Amino acid sequence: MRHQICLVDTSKCTGCRACQSACKQWNQLPAESTTFAGAYENPPYFSCMTWTKVVFREHDDNGTTRWYMSKQGCMHCTDAACVLACPTGAVHHTHYGTVAIDEIKCIGCNYCAAACSFRVIGFDRSANFAKKCTFCYDRISNGLKPACSAACPTGTLVFGDEREIIRRAQGRVQYLRAHGREDARIYGLDEVQGTAMLYVLADVPERYGLPADPRVPIQTRIWNAIYGPLRIAVVLAVTFSIWANYNKNRELDEGKAAKQDEGGADR
Repeated sequence: MRHQICLVDTSKCTGCRACQSACKQWNQLPAESTTFAGAYENPPYFSCMTWTKVVFREHDDNGTTRWYMSKQGCMHCTDAACVLACPTGAVHHTHYGTVAIDEIKCIGCNYCAAACSFRVIGFDRSANFAKKCTFCYDRISNGLKPACSAACPTGTLVFGDEREIIRRAQGRVQYLRAHGREDARIYGLDEVQGTAMLYVLADVPERYGLPADPRVPIQTRIWNAIYGPLRIAVVLAVTFSIWANYNKNRELDEGKAAKQDEGGADR
């Protein structure tokens, strides 16, 4: 259950990339070697070294150039395709409602990245596990804001109580519509049953490179329906194996201790 979420008000974004830099610094992510591809957006893709990036989209509206900029990263979906696709339970929901990856359980299958509707999961080939935005779990669990929100200088990113954030987003959409942006909307309130990253968009989602109707792929749901019970069985089998091994080792240790005591008594 979510209590706190983050608002991304794209109408206030100036493309300064402070959020992008803060994410890199806090999570100690190395820089990437990139090449100029004819756009301001850089790097152009998410990876194991880039969990947050600012998108720059330029559109011509009847001779008027409009810029669409926004911070993007993991949406931390309620109905998360990555969670359903993971065969080991490595990708899971935390008690904050965010989505995390347990690197110990991750087997490097990359199913989570393939299933993600937002294409925000990177894969570390050298370490053989998936990586993405953690919603700064280490910070929010200690009463701090996510690094991206703390660094934003324009009020684009606001972290707080879910109900208050939703009210703020609704008020902002009303304001934008009253000032000529009739396509303004909230994104992430209903999509994939709600996201921890809630957006105020001044235009349709496609202008920002966001899917208009993100959904869990049907093949992912079928996979989860088939593999889910098996996954539980595997966990139970591993648990039983660990328990049996522990008991066996304890019996062996007790046997060794008894023999040592007998040897001492003989002397």
